[in-house]
Amino acid sequence: MDDGRMMSARDRGDDRHNIALRPKRLHEMVGQNAVRENLSIIIEAARLRQEPIEHILFHGPPGLGKTSLAHVIANEMGVKVRVTAGPAIERAGDLAAILTHLKRGDILFIDEIHRLGRAVEEILYPAMEDFVLDIVIGKGPAAKTVRLNLPRFTVIGATTRLALLASPLRDRFGADFRLEFYDQAALEQIVTRAAGMLRIPIEPAGASEIARRARGTPRIGLRLLRRVRDFAQIRADGIITQPVTEEALDLMNIDRLGLDELDRRILKTIIEKFGGGPVGLDTIAASISEDSGTIMEVYEPYLIQLGFIDRTPRGRMATPHAYNHLGIPYDTNSEDNNNQRRLF
Repeated sequence: MDDGRMMSARDRGDDRHNIALRPKRLHEMVGQNAVRENLSIIIEAARLRQEPIEHILFHGPPGLGKTSLAHVIANEMGVKVRVTAGPAIERAGDLAAILTHLKRGDILFIDEIHRLGRAVEEILYPAMEDFVLDIVIGKGPAAKTVRLNLPRFTVIGATTRLALLASPLRDRFGADFRLEFYDQAALEQIVTRAAGMLRIPIEPAGASEIARRARGTPRIGLRLLRRVRDFAQIRADGIITQPVTEEALDLMNIDRLGLDELDRRILKTIIEKFGGGPVGLDTIAASISEDSGTIMEVYEPYLIQLGFIDRTPRGRMATPHAYNHLGIPYDTNSEDNNNQRRLF
């Protein structure tokens, strides 16, 4: 889904340029150390047994490398990967067509797997567990079920909304991993590596500035790298330095923590319209004319990571850190009131 926003971690049309920059092997991956170590054990064990890798589930905010990991696993196992998405599989027949074309060891990567329909899930359960496909032929009393055997394959699922994944489906994954936001050092390596592959002249301080504003997300970091490259070519001497990066990103209204205008609107809405909260997510969404699901999946995780928003049973609250970042005076008396509101 492309929401058109520069600082959105969702995939956008222009992110197709990132495909060539994806790591091919596990040792080329940067960050997600615990996930990489666990995957290396799973992959090596499967290769020693000469078996397909077990089903794997990745979850976490968008843009952190779930699709890249699926391709890396396929490369490590020496198999092909078929990529699809939950919304794209509308009918059980769509899934059946995909499954019957898989070969032994192949990987089926399903992005947004939490958006699979119930009828499709019912087909997927026996396929994942017993590697069989039940097809109903005919209708009414004359209908009969035909069972087809499938080659042993691997499902790799990815979701940004783990809570929406049906428990029976989640239980069929042998391993599940949460991807976390990347730290500054890891993002600097990713930006520097990408700049080298794209033959973009970049100084370490320039890479550091891009990484600082990338919201802990490689997809955003690579997107910013391309935009700063354009700015450097037109307004500077083509070299990405720290001053050039700062000027380019300031021009795009991206501040030093990677917040854009919409992030600041969310925080200002909570603070200025609702006294700092608590306020419901749907109310915030209506106030800024944005989808509540998009706010929860795309914007909130990073704001919570920064400590700018606090989730409470009664709604979202802005923290003193958010006030300080926006330059809005924080009334300590309101903190006492907010603490009382958290209790009720």
